[in-house]
This record gives sequence, C-alpha cells and structure tokens, in this order.
Amino acid sequence: MESVMSRALVRNASNHLHRLNLAEILSETPIMTSARLLRITLLPVFVVIFFSPATARQAPLPGLDEYVARALKNWECPGLAIGIVKGDEALHTKGYGVRKIGTSEAIDERTVFGIASCSKAFTATSIAMLVEEEKIKWNDPVANYLKGFQLYDPYVTREIAVRDLLCHRSGLPAYGGDFIWWGSSRSREETLNRIRFVKPASSFRSTYAYQNIMFLAAGQIIPVVTGKTWDEFVKERIFVPLGMSSSTTRFDDLKGVTDLATPHMRIEGKTVPIAWRNIDNGGPAASINSNVADLTQWMILHLGSGTYRGRKIFSPGVSHEMFSPQTIIPVTPPAPPLPAFLKPNFSAYGLGWSISEFRGRKIVRHYGETDGMSSIVALLPQEKLGVVILTNLHTTTLHTALLYRIFDGMLNAPTEDWSAHYLQLRKEAEDRDRDQEKQLRESRVKGTSPTHPLPEYTGTYRNTTYGDAMVVEENGRLVVRLIPSPTFVGDLDHWHYDTFRSKWRDPVAGTEFVTFRLDHSGRISEMILKVDNFIDYSEYAFQRVKTQDR
Repeated sequence: MESVMSRALVRNASNHLHRLNLAEILSETPIMTSARLLRITLLPVFVVIFFSPATARQAPLPGLDEYVARALKNWECPGLAIGIVKGDEALHTKGYGVRKIGTSEAIDERTVFGIASCSKAFTATSIAMLVEEEKIKWNDPVANYLKGFQLYDPYVTREIAVRDLLCHRSGLPAYGGDFIWWGSSRSREETLNRIRFVKPASSFRSTYAYQNIMFLAAGQIIPVVTGKTWDEFVKERIFVPLGMSSSTTRFDDLKGVTDLATPHMRIEGKTVPIAWRNIDNGGPAASINSNVADLTQWMILHLGSGTYRGRKIFSPGVSHEMFSPQTIIPVTPPAPPLPAFLKPNFSAYGLGWSISEFRGRKIVRHYGETDGMSSIVALLPQEKLGVVILTNLHTTTLHTALLYRIFDGMLNAPTEDWSAHYLQLRKEAEDRDRDQEKQLRESRVKGTSPTHPLPEYTGTYRNTTYGDAMVVEENGRLVVRLIPSPTFVGDLDHWHYDTFRSKWRDPVAGTEFVTFRLDHSGRISEMILKVDNFIDYSEYAFQRVKTQDR
C-alpha cells in the first residue's frame, strides 16, 4: 500500500494552485497564480510592445507607459489595457502589447476581453436596482422567487436570503460546484438545480467562501420579477444607458468582433494562445466581455453614486448598500518584499464588491479570472478615482502591481516598484512548485503495477453532483472523458498501484491524479478524480455504474 507521506504529497500537489483567491489578494498573501504543476516558467518569451493609436487618452502619470512596457516584458505577458477615471472624466484609456503573441495586432482601448468575476458587480447592481424599485427585498428568502431552489442543508434552503447570494456566506465551499458548469454544456437552470448535492463546508453565514453559483442564483431571480433574462436586463438597464456598446454577456456575441484579445497561458515554459471559454452557463457570475473604454463609463457611474452624466441610474443608497461590509474576510500580513503598510485594517465583501483599504483610503474592487485572461476594476470613492486593467494572460498578479503603481502616482505617494515585488513572489512560488514536483516524484512507489488489466478499468462512472464520466482504452492507455464537459479529456499514465496521473487535454484543467478503488470482492468500484484548482478545489468520487444501470 502507498505510504501516508505519498498520499499527502499527492494531495498537496493537486491542491496548491487555484483560481485567484479574493481573500488572499485582499490581504496581500502571496499565491501561486501563473506557474502550474509541470508548467514551470523556464524559457524567456520576447514580447514586442505596441501602444494603441494617438486617439486613446494619454497617460496622466509621467513614466507610466515605460513602466507598463517593462512590466509586460518582465512578466512575459502579451498585452493589456488600462483605463483611469477621475470624477466623471476618463483620464486615460490605452492598450499595451498585442492581442495575440507572435502577431503585430496591437491592443487598444476598444479591445474586448473576458472580465469574468468582474461581472458580479453588474449582477449585484441589477438586483439593487430592483430592490430600489420594490420588486425584490434584500432579506426575502430566495425560495420566494426561485421555486424548486434547494441546497444540501434544508435549514439553509429555507433561510438563505437574496442578500446572502451576493456576499459569499452561504456555507458552501469556496468554488464549490464549479466543476458542474465550468467547461460543461449544462444550462444555467441545470447548474443551479445540481447545487443541492454540494455539501456545506461551514455553517451558514459564519465564513467567507467565494461562491460563483450563488451569483448565478441571484441572476436567475431577475427574469422571475421582470420577465427579462439577466442578459437582457444588464444590456437594457446598464450597457445601453452608459453607452457600453462593445460590452456583451454571451459567447456568441463575440462572433464578428475583430478587436478581440486572445487568451494566453504559460505551458511548459512558454506563453501560448489558448481557446476562449464559453461560460454563458455561469453568466451572472462571470460571462461579461468588455473593454476599458466601456468600463471607464461603468466606473464613472459608481463614483457618481448612481448618477451618470446627469442621469440617475440608481440612488446613492444603492451604492451605500453595495459598498458596505456584509461578510468579514480574514486579514493576514503581506509577505516580503511587499511593504508592511499593505496590511489593511479591515477586509470584507460587500454586495458584488470587495472592500478594504489602500494607504488609509477605502478601496472597492473586484478581480476577474477566466481562461487566459485576468482583470481588475478598482475604485477609491473618497478620491473619486477608478482604475480598470484587463490582461490576456492566465492568473497573473501583474494587474495588481500596475493598479498600485497608478494609485501611488495619482495620490502622490512614495514610489514602490510594485511590478518587481509581485514578480519576485511569482518566481518564489515557481521555485516552490519545482521543489514540490521533485518531492512528488521521489515519493512515487517504484515497481508497482495496476491491480487489474487495463480493460477492467473501462466503463461508465457516475457522480451525483457532476454526472457521468467514461473510462476507455485508447492505444494501450486509459483515457477518462467527462461527458458533460467535452474538452475535459484526460490521458492517464500509471503512477503507482491503482493511481494514475491525468494530463487533461484542456490545458486549463491541468495535470492531476485519478485513483481507482476496489470493493470488498476486489472489483473496481470507484474512481476519484479532480481537475485543476483554478476550476474547483474539490475531489469528486465517481461510482462505477453496473451495465444494467447505464
């Protein structure tokens, strides 16, 4: 049997990387975001820096363009776009670098990116507008609006309110259930129906744990009370009034868009293009596509407490509610070389926005992470200052470094080389990855073989939460296919005993472990698998389906 140490190393290796964790970012704890297991940065990538045309609003800070150009090269990031707002004026909207590595297609202020979880603020704003119109009440039970809505715990099903959906305190695990929808062909309705099978990780309203499917639930309330889908409501009530003509909520809306950023990811030491992910089924949590020209208007709306160009979109009371703490987020000291003053006096999540402080000022912001793209929208309400940064690189903290550089300049604060600080943390994390991979390989039990011939592992396996997976034999090796997620196909290489290492063909799904278990009679009865923590932290147990049950 494999040793306890071996099992621990396998478990730790599969759990050490994850989608950008808001609590860790807010407390400035270093995290591994760009290097991944078996994808360590080893080779340099040379990025040609392009600047958008002179029609873009130019940098209000001396040296910003040069700083961004150096950062793109040092971080090996193909490109990004920045928008800066002061009061009701867009001071700066500009692109840097290229839409796709290896080309000369420059990013400009109109280049469209996926903004992922920055979509959550749009959903919260939509719900808040409906509360103001007395079509919804913050503290009404969700079940009053969504018939058939059910969570694992009957008490939480009965008590969870609309407000709870928007502030990450449902008691469900962080990113719990995202395996159901990320990369799958399931609808929003089916995704929401399956959340009832996800077991809670903490008691209700006791702990901050980032939850996408609860925002999906919030978005599903909108058609119940308005007769319009979330997509239609956001377009009619937000995009159109703000002139956000390039912003969309659906994957198909990108067809025909020529000024479109290509997602990129670090794979085997190189920055390479990857495919856009269709995440329409998570719409209210993550599916908006936009650019910095449009998002500067979004920031002007919020800095104006709901008034845009003299037109009231919502009242100041709505802003106050969204920007007020709802769920406390633990605060931890920043890791060197980050300066000690980055430790905030408070950290919380409001309604669709995180709330903390920077240099003694309240900061309201949200991060977004989707396949090959990272984004941030951040406001300093007291200063009437807003910054949006959109990048076409997977899970990078470069946007945080540039955000702080811009804030420092606009606040006339002492200069820090934020890019160097965060880049050092990334390199240290890559070193830890290499060490952990080495330990993992050293812990592998040599000279073992599977307990059964490969054909006996094949068949259908079922998980109540996720659905079905199939194991087949192809060219003398096992392959696992996740039926609802067509791109999640894993090639299994024997590791030791009945554990295999799965290299998922979809690069975002990563390289993880698949373990088969036997029943009391020695037959293969169960398969334990997971995908990369970027998608879901949890392992899932799939029971083998008997032939007559298929």
